[in-house]
Amino acid sequence: MIDLTKTEFMTRQEMQEAAPAVFTMTPSSEVSKHYTHIPTSKVIDDMELLGWGVVDVKEVKARKATTRGVQKHMVVFRNPEVVIEGKDGDTVFPQILLTNSHDGKNAFTFTAGLFRMICENGLVISTEQFEDVKMRHMGYTFEELQVNIRSMVERLPLTVGSMNKMKEIEMGQEEALDFAKKALSTRFNESQMRRYNVDLKDLLAPTRRADMGMDVWSVFNVVQEKLIGGNFEYKAGSKVRKSRQVKNFSQDQKINKELFSLALEYVK
Repeated sequence: MIDLTKTEFMTRQEMQEAAPAVFTMTPSSEVSKHYTHIPTSKVIDDMELLGWGVVDVKEVKARKATTRGVQKHMVVFRNPEVVIEGKDGDTVFPQILLTNSHDGKNAFTFTAGLFRMICENGLVISTEQFEDVKMRHMGYTFEELQVNIRSMVERLPLTVGSMNKMKEIEMGQEEALDFAKKALSTRFNESQMRRYNVDLKDLLAPTRRADMGMDVWSVFNVVQEKLIGGNFEYKAGSKVRKSRQVKNFSQDQKINKELFSLALEYVK
């Protein structure tokens, strides 16, 4: 079992304050009588036995009183012993993202992610390399969880190989601009793409020395950080606006996966 005294892991109290739904012990009153309720906190306990501690929790905003406490939520796990040492100190920690709800609408869903230490930025690996693992509440066992997590970890070398390829392949200016233009469609819909005018060179401008290269990995990380973190300007008609941070974790995961898929196209 991991040492929970390490400061990078959240305490139960911190989780409770950030996402109470994680600790809900009874499901929604609207679920079927056949629904099997497994508290997310039970999965957290089991993940800790496997060496994975919690570094972040979130829940969607409950729009109705009946959904409060049973709404969709996400738990982010990290294992301090599973580390990818990159070039020039670009260290990456694999992460496992668990999403769940207590209204019968979601199975336990495990998604692979990466945490880049150099910018404290979270990435989500595309489904081309990591299919999401789904586990039904009914029949949930620690043994099945253990097998699924081991399988995810065993596939990490594939992602490491992709990262290394991204770092080795240089992009020309036109290729980088093409990447940035395609990347915008992960954040904006077709109507917004027609109405908004984004300076692609601004989207490609790095904010730290480590990302000043023109390799695929650097370009991908610069664009990803800006699309998720917001704070880039765009014109809507005669008005200049500043984008906001993506706070909805479902949208965050969608953008991340699509960007990772886009980056992979440049290393095939």
